[in-house]
Amino acid sequence: MEQAIMRPALFLFSVLVTGLYPQDEDTFAKRRADMVRQQIEQRGVRDQATLDALKTVPRHRFVPADQVEYAYEDRPLPIGYGQTISQPYIVAFMTEVVQPEDDFKVLEIGTGSGYQAAVLAEIVQQVYSVEIVEELHDRASTLFEDLGYSNITSTSADGYFGWEEHAPYDAIIVTAAPEYIPPPLISQLKENGKMIIPVGSPFRVQNLMLVEKKDGKIRTKTLFPVMFVPFTKGH
Repeated sequence: MEQAIMRPALFLFSVLVTGLYPQDEDTFAKRRADMVRQQIEQRGVRDQATLDALKTVPRHRFVPADQVEYAYEDRPLPIGYGQTISQPYIVAFMTEVVQPEDDFKVLEIGTGSGYQAAVLAEIVQQVYSVEIVEELHDRASTLFEDLGYSNITSTSADGYFGWEEHAPYDAIIVTAAPEYIPPPLISQLKENGKMIIPVGSPFRVQNLMLVEKKDGKIRTKTLFPVMFVPFTKGH
């Protein structure tokens, strides 16, 4: 894990595109397995549930058709709306860090393409995902339905305020960088819960932070530098 933490990683956002692709599913499955072995396990991710989820979720379904050939490379890809789908390593790292269990209820802020939510849904009981860009929310919701993810509930709303209706959450994953940790997210985190969130100024290097709530107190730990898209807040 120490080796993984010391490696800076790039992450941004996501978008959904469905359709037919030129490669068969066996080929994509092999590419996913290679991706996990070469890009994720070798960089220190060890949680078996996380690794299995990355081997299962068809990342090529979450990218535009002209990006499918790059879907299993360890880098973000453009998806429109000024966003990108996150690199697989960062998705794996953020998932592992919150230590998801099969009975967890997880809040994701920033649905984007839906890829991170889908990875979580392979592991936990329920994922609640919030996306401020309505078009991204609509596309991701359609893809969740197409892929059979009945344990993902999504909405188009301002993620700053979390999703109070379903709180508290065992874990919260934030996929865009605010300049400070939104207080509503802290209040919606369950006792002994974990939140992972990038914090810092827009378009500059930020810090990926782990937030833990224990005995009603908040503890934070800086993990490593990252660059995420800015956290978009409603007006």
